[in-house]
Amino acid sequence: MPLWRMLPGLLRDPLRELVALADAAEGEVIRLNVGTIRPYLVTEPAHVQHVLRDNAANYTRGGRSMLWRSVRRFTGEGIMSDGPEWQASRARMQPHFTAKRIDSLVDTMSRAVSEAVDGFEEPARTGRWLDIGAELGRVICRAISSVFFADRVSLADQLRIVAAQDTIVTALRARLLLPFVPDAVPVPGDRALRRATGVVDDIMLPLVRAELAHPRDSDDLLAALTRARDADGRPLDERRVRDDVVASFATATETTYAVLTWLWPILDAHPAIAERLYAELDEVVGTDRVISREQLVALTYTRSVVDELLRMYPAGWLLPRAALADDVIGGTRIPAGSIVVVSSYITQRLARYWDRPDTFDPDRFRADQPRRSHRYAYFPFGGGPHQCLGNHLFNLEAPLVVATILSRYRFRLREPGMPPKQLAAALRPGRPVVMALTPVREQRPA
Repeated sequence: MPLWRMLPGLLRDPLRELVALADAAEGEVIRLNVGTIRPYLVTEPAHVQHVLRDNAANYTRGGRSMLWRSVRRFTGEGIMSDGPEWQASRARMQPHFTAKRIDSLVDTMSRAVSEAVDGFEEPARTGRWLDIGAELGRVICRAISSVFFADRVSLADQLRIVAAQDTIVTALRARLLLPFVPDAVPVPGDRALRRATGVVDDIMLPLVRAELAHPRDSDDLLAALTRARDADGRPLDERRVRDDVVASFATATETTYAVLTWLWPILDAHPAIAERLYAELDEVVGTDRVISREQLVALTYTRSVVDELLRMYPAGWLLPRAALADDVIGGTRIPAGSIVVVSSYITQRLARYWDRPDTFDPDRFRADQPRRSHRYAYFPFGGGPHQCLGNHLFNLEAPLVVATILSRYRFRLREPGMPPKQLAAALRPGRPVVMALTPVREQRPA
């Protein structure tokens, strides 16, 4: 697909243009000519499965693969890398992210989210406008800190981490868009990335060092990693612990933040969906301030709303890979060294797999709906051996945050309408989502 044919659409709305190309290709692999780099765009679910699962060993996150090289400037080597380092990190952390383990965290996270949402009382009372993205970052950071660090990170440091991660995601954009530029050549954002990474290290490294010096008998992630051993039976050094902790914390917070920031303009644009959501929360949660495990399970429509958000606005919208050896995908030869790009955003909007793909419809995910025609028509957390470890954590955390906020407050946007999409390391709104809150008790009849 030559650049001159794509350029007008890419300048207007790059994601819409790529979805249109994928729909027109009808299942074929597309080679994109974007100048010095010519990646293969793989969108057909069966082909996605081939790259991410069936022949995953041939498609690495290393080499010339864009994005990962830049992300590792922040997360380091480990769970975000490939090869032996990735395998060792994943084996260490897997037990902490199982469905059973995450389910045991409901009460702890629910209390943390409730306490963080208490911070909305003053702005709701005074009518102060809130940047809900920043506020969600604060709430989510508080929740994750409670289970990763046993609340050993102060509120002030949590806010510093939120600000630093916001800078990092934006700073990585230039490296994402210029994957052919060597690391030694500076690009816009590099300096901001270094500064923000330094902020995170200033907070995390003292925690890691203190834990290594005086281990606690605790089951939070930090304590567990400092007790872990490498393949030779030796304790992990502080850099390995730091990399695993920072990568886990960053992905656990960023995914939820990025996805849920889209919720408010979506609900504002779909009042009927909002009313169904409010009705479920009124019935199941009522005036309870801390949501129980049983209530969370009963919030089926809330769960469907979150699932549809993941379909339309997946945070990890781009999964590039580098082919180690020659391969064939759907009849298309993929030479060794090629960049192969998989995008959940594109596949999850294909018209041949999704009815009215650009319409927000949580009922797609009702339990009584037929199963999707292919497993990889919907893969917001990736798939295969590199599937995101935090999917169970997100499935607990996101509905919990939504239910806690909207069981207490209704909202009003300062600027109605859907924000533009910002293409960065995560898919975020291109402008702040600013809104005012009103306590629900002021709207319920006496």
